[in-house]
Amino acid sequence: ITIFLSLLIIGIFLVGGLIVDNTVKSVEDKVSITAYVSDDAEQSDIDTVMKAIEKMDGVQSVGFTTKDEALQNFSNSMTTNPEIIEQLDGTNPLPASIDVSLADPQKVDEIAAAIEADETFRSICDEPDNPADSLKYGQKTVDRLFSVTKYVRYLGVALVLLLVFIALVFINNTIRLAIMARRKEIAIMRLVGASNGFIRGPFLMEGALHALIGSLLAVGVLQVLRMYGIPKLQSALSFLSLDVSGNTYIMIYIVLVVAGLVIGLLGSAFAMRRYLKV
Repeated sequence: ITIFLSLLIIGIFLVGGLIVDNTVKSVEDKVSITAYVSDDAEQSDIDTVMKAIEKMDGVQSVGFTTKDEALQNFSNSMTTNPEIIEQLDGTNPLPASIDVSLADPQKVDEIAAAIEADETFRSICDEPDNPADSLKYGQKTVDRLFSVTKYVRYLGVALVLLLVFIALVFINNTIRLAIMARRKEIAIMRLVGASNGFIRGPFLMEGALHALIGSLLAVGVLQVLRMYGIPKLQSALSFLSLDVSGNTYIMIYIVLVVAGLVIGLLGSAFAMRRYLKV
């Protein structure tokens, strides 16, 4: 039961850590750069800038939104406030834009600086006096986002490591108590000539068996939570990504079983060292 509860807590935190990491990645993946171009920009210059951006390290894809498409997108987002569209009175104040999706969101500042420094872009941007104003990616928001997500990842790793350490201490002490209860039997066998291997074998097998049963119970409970708990949680929190791949779950199950066996064997071996001395 001790091994089962300890490994179950570790397993839950591993799955929870992966879910948090996936959520963080999904938020980071929404980071993009929009570069606005002037209405009189030549298409050849726009194509030149787009090709230059595509070659930049950390860029996933580059697209182009025309003025008409920008107005249509704005209209679609204002369905609850149609009067705003009516006030435009048939005019289109929105500029065309180059839309940059990032393969590595952490490089958003670097890529934005490279686009701003591009001479062709500076000549076609809608704010030629200050090209930085033609780039929109929410710099302060992005910096704050990356700062928060970094600490979230560090905190998740620290919590898992702390739980692993607590589980090791807890399980080791439990095995020590179990062996201490049989110290007289061990002492008698040792005094009548039994070898250390003869005495140690059954205890190691018992520790391994307890660890295997405990880890399999933990795996079983995690699988039940995966099949019934996670889907209900996902439906209640549809705005979060709680999906973890089946292969990842299998890896977690293998880690828990192996960790349980190692803890059981090492715990039994270390706990018996003092009782195998005459």
